[in-house]
Amino acid sequence: MATTRSTEPAPRPARRRRSDGDRSRAAILHEAARLATVDGLDGLSLSHLADAVGMSKSGLFAHFRSKEELQLATVEAASAIFEEEVIEPTGETAAGVPRLRAYVERFLDHVEQGVFPGGCFFVSAVSELDTHPGPVRDGAMAFSQRWLALLAEQVAAGQAAGELDPGADPQQVAFELNAFMVLGNMQFVASADPAALDRVRRAVDARLVALAPPAGAGARRRSGRTAKARGAGAG
Repeated sequence: MATTRSTEPAPRPARRRRSDGDRSRAAILHEAARLATVDGLDGLSLSHLADAVGMSKSGLFAHFRSKEELQLATVEAASAIFEEEVIEPTGETAAGVPRLRAYVERFLDHVEQGVFPGGCFFVSAVSELDTHPGPVRDGAMAFSQRWLALLAEQVAAGQAAGELDPGADPQQVAFELNAFMVLGNMQFVASADPAALDRVRRAVDARLVALAPPAGAGARRRSGRTAKARGAGAG
């Protein structure tokens, strides 16, 4: 038994070392994502990042073997931050227009609060990399497309709930709402004027109001679907 007890602690330092390494890598990438919205992903350098996080350049090489590896990991880290700041907090909000509005508000909040000092990471990254094909651009574009898909999904949910015109194209509406957010982000970053974000809110409100079906139309559609379902059951 004594021999068993003496060997039990052996794996614990290894687990702590891995945990410390993970925390160190996460801290590095968090700072890299912030820097990239100011200096650009192409402007990320191991020496600059080492200065920002208080680490030696050789220490950073232990985490990233190339600039592209650092850039790809930074896009992944920014995706996780955006997920945590913008998408996840809306999980309890009702699907459809309420969640659509929550997505917009959380997006604007993360811009105004300076989660990334240069505004939305993905607006910055896609603008920078649009003419630079490769894995880094692909990673940034993939997340941007996912964001558009989430917006379109809630437009479709709003249509199904009778909150929005069923004849509208969800992808087109998502594109328009995202365009408002992108421009508001750019103007706020350049001016630090919250009025730019308020204009986004007003533009989104106006678009959703314009898409609202006539009063009673949603109820009539739901009533029609219920009657149709009853008829099918009786048959």
